[in-house]
Order: sequence, then structure tokens, then C-alpha cells
Amino acid sequence: MGSRLETDSAYIAGFLDGDGSLMLQVKLRSDTKRGARFMATICLYQDTRHEKPLHWIRKRLGIGYISRRNDGITELRINGFEQVRVILTKLRPFIRFKAKQARALTDACTLLEKKPLDILSRSELQRLVNLTFVIRTENYKSRSKLTREELNRRLSLTP
Repeated sequence: MGSRLETDSAYIAGFLDGDGSLMLQVKLRSDTKRGARFMATICLYQDTRHEKPLHWIRKRLGIGYISRRNDGITELRINGFEQVRVILTKLRPFIRFKAKQARALTDACTLLEKKPLDILSRSELQRLVNLTFVIRTENYKSRSKLTREELNRRLSLTP
């Protein structure tokens, strides 16, 4: 039988697989050199009437913030490249349905943790664009209208 930490990680990974999202959001910005800012997020959702597991998960992970939405859903959000990478590294052995997104987000966080966006090489930026669209393609629904072409243009990756 596994340790308590493994059991908790497996439970949290299962919760993420069923009621969670992995996101690499791109915020277009005119006040930055590259014209964009990236934000890594793990988000877990639950009906507000049954939000207790989110508080337990937050306590186990030691990070994140809980908020109640107007539609009766409570969410636990964890932001930040290092925080997301560390958590996903712990959970990845147990993630089943979002494994491809978890790999891509972990890779993106590792890349973005190493150095600021404005000094990433052309090949690193292209890898980041590819990882962004791997995550987006695998997600159930993405409301983003940002195209690969627009992101490439913003990051000066077009000829």
C-alpha cells in the first residue's frame, strides 16, 4: 500500500481529471516588449454546496485560493509557473485523462521559469506556442479567440 502522500496525490489527480482544468493563458499586452504575457493555472471546480473537498485539497497542497462564483460553483485556483510545475510533477504519475495537458503545461512552466519571456530564443518561443496549443486543443472548451498566427505575430515569430 502507498504512503499517505501518494494516496492524497492520487485523489487530487483524480479530482483534477474529473473536475479540473489546466490552462496556459495568454494575455495580450501592448505594454510589454513581446506583446504578450503567459499565466499558468490549475483550477479545480465544485458545486458550492459540496465545496469541502476543495478546502481539503488547498490544505494538502498548501497553496491556492478559493472563490465562489455567482453561478453556484466554487473554484480552487493555483497560479504561477513554479507552483504549477511542482504540483503537476507530484500529480502526473496519477493523472489519466489530462496527462497530455499536464505534460505540456509542466514543460511550458519549466521553460517560463528559466528566463523571462523577452529573452527566450526563437526556438523556445516556438516551443511555447506549440505547448500552448497542445493544451488548448486538449481542453474541453476554450473560449479564446487567439489564433496561432496572431500569437506568432505578437511574439515576432513571423517572417
